[in-house]
Amino acid sequence: MTKKNIISRSAICGLVLLAVSGCAKLDEKLYGSKSFDDPNAKAGAADLNGVYSQLFGQTDQANTYALQEHPTDEMMGPTRGTDWGDFGTWRKLHTHTWTPTHNQVNDTWDQLNIGVFRATQVIATASDNNIKAQASFLRAYFMFQIVDLYGQAPFRDPNAPVSSIPTVMSRPEATAFIIKDLEFAEANLAATSANIGVANKAAADALLAKVYLNKAVYTASTVGGPFTFVKDDMDKVIAYANKVTAAGYQLEPAGKYFQDFAWDNSEQSRGNIFGFYNTTTSAPASAKNRWRMGLHYNQTPDGWNGFTTLADFYNSFQATDERRGVAYPGLTDKVGLRAGFAVGQQYGPGGKALTQRSGKPLIFTPDVNLNFSTEAQGIRVFKYFPQPSANNTVNDDNSSNDYVILRYADVMLEKAEAIFRGGTDPNGQTALGIMNMISTPRGGKTYTSVAEADILAERGRELYWEGWRRNDQIRFGKFNDPVDQRPNASDKTRTLYPIPQRAVDTNPNLKQNPGY
Repeated sequence: MTKKNIISRSAICGLVLLAVSGCAKLDEKLYGSKSFDDPNAKAGAADLNGVYSQLFGQTDQANTYALQEHPTDEMMGPTRGTDWGDFGTWRKLHTHTWTPTHNQVNDTWDQLNIGVFRATQVIATASDNNIKAQASFLRAYFMFQIVDLYGQAPFRDPNAPVSSIPTVMSRPEATAFIIKDLEFAEANLAATSANIGVANKAAADALLAKVYLNKAVYTASTVGGPFTFVKDDMDKVIAYANKVTAAGYQLEPAGKYFQDFAWDNSEQSRGNIFGFYNTTTSAPASAKNRWRMGLHYNQTPDGWNGFTTLADFYNSFQATDERRGVAYPGLTDKVGLRAGFAVGQQYGPGGKALTQRSGKPLIFTPDVNLNFSTEAQGIRVFKYFPQPSANNTVNDDNSSNDYVILRYADVMLEKAEAIFRGGTDPNGQTALGIMNMISTPRGGKTYTSVAEADILAERGRELYWEGWRRNDQIRFGKFNDPVDQRPNASDKTRTLYPIPQRAVDTNPNLKQNPGY
């Protein structure tokens, strides 16, 4: 696919709280070229840009991404001396000890609710159905994250008086609202897009499959389950997955797993459905956070020497599984980095063995301490990676890696899970067949039968560090289990984050979640 920039999106600054508290007036200047105080103003592409721009926070190492990854079995943010202490923000996520005043709980709530409100403004005023459809898809995505993380969703009618307090949808009500948005989007979006940064029908189908798969969680009578997976919902997952397949998306062939994440993934990927489109001259959604947050200071490029995976998660991969790590042509031979997990002695350009700042060998070790780690402890993850230049250096300010939110392998594993949970595929595929279609070409396990634990484990191996692990673990009832550096099971109420205290204080329609 040739790169073509369809929509120019500028970064949006400032923090707006109306969608959260209902106590302040939104600055119309942040929402594009039209003032939404004018009832005759019509939203256009410029206003839609503001909604897309709100997505860019999803690529940060904090907030939505952090809330979905750090509390799971596949990520940890250890404190290294004076580095990465950050007032305990990462440690509290890993140990499930966050509170209603936790900084990332608060900031994520703001980011996502602002996205919902911006999309709602466009939907309310746009005359073009494709613009409405894109905004509806984006609103559904933001609200899906809110429902998944917080369990209730404030909503402000853009035509309501500024002084009015937002209503609040329950988890089941918000789920129905999301489905309605996505059905409208699916009916009115274009069948294809020139790049993954513009929503199309397949993106709506992929998100609908994810919503229906998680519907049992979102409509459960008690927080944290147990969950009842209804056959009709599972059949919906399968139907939407089949639509994505019919649209032409494919799994990457053997030996090509990392081309979904490489610097040329716009052209090479066959399975990336929706995300953020980047070029070497315009990279508004930075993929470089994903490699810099683990790279040591002395690697090429240099990094922030932060997050690690857990040894038990790394050990869940077979040694032959390419997803665990490979020497990647044009990367490893130039700057020493391998794609995937990094453990053991690390190398730089020319195969030079690297050292720590102290001069000791830079050997990433499986052991890591959440509170007191050295700069070399912990297995690092480089699922995305930069493109080295001809002289074996890296300037990743404008990394061209598209950042992926929805991709085909995820959809197919959702289909396998839906079949396992009682759904019927009219095309005759089985959960076992799909699992082997994903795992075997990667050098992973070849299954002779499929248990529930196999599906969760395979989703981990295929989708690690893509922001879905918490969502998956909750659905499988494993989110609260003990992990390394969290020796005791946490309470089921931890499957929802608290509503930020200041939001509860300013909107009487919001009720604090159980356990907080």
